[in-house]
Amino acid sequence: MSKHASSDLSTLGLDELRELVVALLERVAALEAENAALRDENARLKGLKGRPKFKPSGMETKTGAATTTAKRGGKGKRRSDGSSKDNRRVLAVSEEQRLRVQVPPGSRFRGFEDFVVQDLRLESRVIRYRRERWLTPEGQTVTAPLPPGLCGHFGPELVRFIILQHIQGQVTTERLTVLLNEIGIVISKRQVIRLLNGDPGGLNNEAVELFRAGLKTADWITVDDTGARHAARNGVTTQIGDARFTFFATTFSKSRLNFLELLRAGHGDYVLNARAFDYMREHSLAGSVIGRLEDYAEKSFADAAAFSELLTQLGIDQLDVHPNPIKIATQGALWGSIHHHGLLNDTVIVSDGAGQFRIGQHGLCWIHAERLIHKLIGFNETQRQAIDLVRQLVWWFYADLKAYKRDPQKPRATQLRARFERIFKRKTGFITLDRLLARLHARKPELLLVLDRPEIPLHTNGSENDIRCHVTKRKISGGTWSDAGRQARDSFLAAMKTCQKMDVSFFHFLGDRLGVPNATKIPPLAVLVSAAKA
Repeated sequence: MSKHASSDLSTLGLDELRELVVALLERVAALEAENAALRDENARLKGLKGRPKFKPSGMETKTGAATTTAKRGGKGKRRSDGSSKDNRRVLAVSEEQRLRVQVPPGSRFRGFEDFVVQDLRLESRVIRYRRERWLTPEGQTVTAPLPPGLCGHFGPELVRFIILQHIQGQVTTERLTVLLNEIGIVISKRQVIRLLNGDPGGLNNEAVELFRAGLKTADWITVDDTGARHAARNGVTTQIGDARFTFFATTFSKSRLNFLELLRAGHGDYVLNARAFDYMREHSLAGSVIGRLEDYAEKSFADAAAFSELLTQLGIDQLDVHPNPIKIATQGALWGSIHHHGLLNDTVIVSDGAGQFRIGQHGLCWIHAERLIHKLIGFNETQRQAIDLVRQLVWWFYADLKAYKRDPQKPRATQLRARFERIFKRKTGFITLDRLLARLHARKPELLLVLDRPEIPLHTNGSENDIRCHVTKRKISGGTWSDAGRQARDSFLAAMKTCQKMDVSFFHFLGDRLGVPNATKIPPLAVLVSAAKA
């Protein structure tokens, strides 16, 4: 490079240098493609096979490659022996046995050589409680009470084992019944299902309480959903959570109305307050309809029937206008109820962009946004190069967003907004790609919300990881039939995932809730979730 060129480069700004690099990359990519085509043609003439084609890696993998290498200790470093942190911790010795050995006379004792062994004992226990019965002078019979924690004729240790195997171990009820019978427990599959569905330990209520605590204290939540079968019908399981908690709910709808009902966290009322009316205005409900609702004296309604009666009384259900006034008014009253109970206070909802999740402060997952570009198919080399170039620009931008999250600065946010404009307003000549970029540009506030709220995640990987246990459960055990079974499955999985996030043993948690003697005491999950925020 000449001295003059070098001096010209020294005057360029960071963004201009990036554009120069992009142009050079385009030239290099074109040369590489030309060379690859020549090599393939040469191989074909020689009767050899062409190069194998590999799919490009995803955006998160691309931007996190250096971090992954660093975590592994660099190239060539010896891999670990596979032992986890739990396996390396100091073991508490519960039993000690002295092993003796025959030695010749005159030998001197030199102490002990310890050898620690972990073992497990599975055996059936049949306990007969001989309950005292007394006849009082008044003629009443008094019988000694049974110990707490019993589920009918089955003890808490057995119930804990069943829950652990079925929920955490993903063992079907059929196989679990066979296993218990082999150990010596006389129990049927029907009894196993009754134990699972009987809300042992009050976990259904605890799941609702931890959900409320999470929504009251969350800076952000990520959401996702997956298919589910219940009562021989197709349904949907919705996941809601953050880094501290997870909640699952299975319903038959993916609508926004259903999502708002879930966000009430067990409350059933409808409230007309400032938040409710703001929601109605944002969604273009007619001013005359909002006026009728604002003038009505009563602002809180106990349930859906009471609120529906109000809409009928005000004649709103007779209006044939767009948008549907009943739908918007009901959604607004649900949104008002959510904030009336102190939930979602300045909380950002991060999703994959599905319409039902786009309420309040909404952030869009960058991984799903980039995936739209990745799925495009170019029909010639020029189109394929355009797609690869845009993806590379998005990867760089995504990496810089992650750097911004670590050290947010206002001048840097301004630069990133300007770069977003240049990337998503590009004209590549590939009309399908240009339309997609324009579509993503229209979602700029949701994609760049992280610049104002750097604490929120850039993706919904947490939700996808959480909901995987539900998908596995569906594949192994199928669907549920009773409402009690559906609720039990969602509550167990929510408690298990929350325990993992709070670094609490699910085994000890169940032991405490089921009343296992001498079990480790575990505070309510709602208390742990709230304390994690503080």
